[in-house]
Amino acid sequence: MANSDQTIGQQAGWTALTAVAPMVWGTTYIVTTHLLPDGHPVFAALMRTLPPGLIALALSRRLPRGDWWWESLALGALNMAAFFPLLFVTAQRLPGGVAATLGAVQPLLIAILAVLILHERLSGWRLWWGMTGMAGVGMVVLGPDAALDPLGVLAGLAGAASMGTGVVLTKKWGRPEHVSAVGLAGWQLTSAGVLLAIPALILDGVPERIDAGAWAGYAWLGLVGALLTYTIWFAGICHLSVTPTALLGLLSPLTAALPGALIAGESLTIVQLAGFALSLTALVAGQLPRPLHRKESR
Repeated sequence: MANSDQTIGQQAGWTALTAVAPMVWGTTYIVTTHLLPDGHPVFAALMRTLPPGLIALALSRRLPRGDWWWESLALGALNMAAFFPLLFVTAQRLPGGVAATLGAVQPLLIAILAVLILHERLSGWRLWWGMTGMAGVGMVVLGPDAALDPLGVLAGLAGAASMGTGVVLTKKWGRPEHVSAVGLAGWQLTSAGVLLAIPALILDGVPERIDAGAWAGYAWLGLVGALLTYTIWFAGICHLSVTPTALLGLLSPLTAALPGALIAGESLTIVQLAGFALSLTALVAGQLPRPLHRKESR
């Protein structure tokens, strides 16, 4: 009984710690729109990956070996190098609410990918709560300006599929022995930065003027929004089941909605408050195992 309680406590602790990552990612939109130079999304993705990746490599003092060279490259491409530019395209071509709702589809994609890649049983319980959480996010962030641009919708779905695949493969491949979560994050961030370097310089170039606010924004997105959060995220994935962990991603659009309301001085409507309650209920319920029916318990 004591071991069971200890295991439940450890899982709750890892869940609470891992939830920090999507909450920090929820600040990306407000930082990007208020601090970073306009029109340089791929350069911003480069600044978010390569510098923190090199710092992580210096801290861990370990390079990939064997298959981990190509596995790190694949994970870096899926989790960051493809996801970040697609995220920026989605944000540019769609209202923020629509973009956030498309991002909330990721737990559903991960539940399906976990069946295909990890051979887990499809959990109707968690699919239900994933759809419920997505509906709650829509209630919070969707507004009357929710126009649908086809390219933006495709970019949003592609971004969710890209990171969703990366999350599931991260769970499948695990972490090599004697390699810390910082080291694993460093491998992926550096790989993503290398993949983004040439496209960033060709497509965007270096902004003509990077003021103190922009440097602060790059530092926040790189050191906190990438190095710290991906270290926490990858450590959490190793200790938790991948599908309920993916539901924690609902915290990202919910967190993103709060700074906007505070800065604009707008109060949340009853519908938005109900959406918050619904999403948080789905997030918590999705962490719990499916209740047994009376016949199953017998």
